[in-house]
Amino acid sequence: MKHVIIGNGPAGLVAAETLRRLQPDAEIALIGDESEPPYSRMAIPYFLIGKIADSGTHLRKAHDHYARERIHLIEGKVVKVDAQAKQVEFASGERLPYDRLLIASGSHPIRPKVSGMDLANVHTCWTIEDARAIAAKAAPGARVLQIGAGFIGCIIMEALAARGVKLTVVEMGDRMVPRMMTAKAGNMIRQWVENKGVGVHVNEGVTAITQKDGALLAKLSTGAEIAADLVICAAGVAPNTAFLADSGIAIERGIRVDAGMRTSVAEIYAAGDVTEAAGFHTGQPELNAVQPNAVDQARVAAHNMAGGAAVSGGSLAINVLDTLGLISTSFGQWQGVGKEQGGAGVELVDEANYRYLSLQFKDDILIGATSIGWTDHVGALRGLVQTQAPLGEWKDRLLADPTCFMAAYLGTAQKAA
Repeated sequence: MKHVIIGNGPAGLVAAETLRRLQPDAEIALIGDESEPPYSRMAIPYFLIGKIADSGTHLRKAHDHYARERIHLIEGKVVKVDAQAKQVEFASGERLPYDRLLIASGSHPIRPKVSGMDLANVHTCWTIEDARAIAAKAAPGARVLQIGAGFIGCIIMEALAARGVKLTVVEMGDRMVPRMMTAKAGNMIRQWVENKGVGVHVNEGVTAITQKDGALLAKLSTGAEIAADLVICAAGVAPNTAFLADSGIAIERGIRVDAGMRTSVAEIYAAGDVTEAAGFHTGQPELNAVQPNAVDQARVAAHNMAGGAAVSGGSLAINVLDTLGLISTSFGQWQGVGKEQGGAGVELVDEANYRYLSLQFKDDILIGATSIGWTDHVGALRGLVQTQAPLGEWKDRLLADPTCFMAAYLGTAQKAA
């Protein structure tokens, strides 16, 4: 059996290692399009700060790991999947046959269609090579403008602030991390960040970037202008699917997969950020580009590529963020659902101490949670959401006092046992 995996990030690597355990004699090829061993993008901020060398971002530290696991690392850019011939084609024209194929090609950073985005000192921060270029220019005191204050943007912001730059962030949404935090929570994070010396503009976008007197000049949708030595674009990501044109694989926003991570084409599977998988709560196809989901999907795909019958429990939003020392989390359907669907919620706000808690219910099940400033037992919130345990009388107790979530978790766990 010959397994080929496109994408050598966490999903691709976990799938390869799982396949090796399940099929000791199989051929396994892991393809990446960067001249780096498999590495973690989540570790790039630590590299940017200087806490680790680039080797510290590597997903496996032993130099002979892939040789011992008999995983063939291939550097190359796949430009086509020929499902009928069961081959992948590289930019070089070379072709590689497969028996079963996993697409774990991940995402790429979105560059807004704004004039000046191609100027020399405008960068994304997605690869190690990006980080090297930024580190060379983000000296203490440098004026840095960051476009985007989503999850990835806030991680990058943390690293830039640690470098001592003069940082300004522009976010088109009405708050920071709008796809992770409620309006109240997102604006509390904004206040925290501003108090740390970072300039934040929300409800604004960059409409043009020009070069003037050796510096960059960004024009905002409000008409204001911001001068910068360096611009970082962190405006979101999109699945890497362009190379799958004419492959026959069903693609909407991402690759459509079933609960076994099978695509619409036989012997082809997909996992990670590139997929549009059924949501944990809704059962409807959705993008959910978080690493825990990617790794779970990779294991499911690998088991099925090896002839198993594994099933995914669904894609679940799991977000944990450290923003300049302020810890925030959101799990599941943190936005809640309407009353007509049995929805109810409670919100606890302590702005002075930067503590916030929101719990969202559907009937007597906790379907989502958001927190700021809670670090003790916060995993219990994820546990309550993920187990979908009926809360019974605990629902009313949580509506009255949402801080007793740990007791509710233990109480429902004991009842289930």
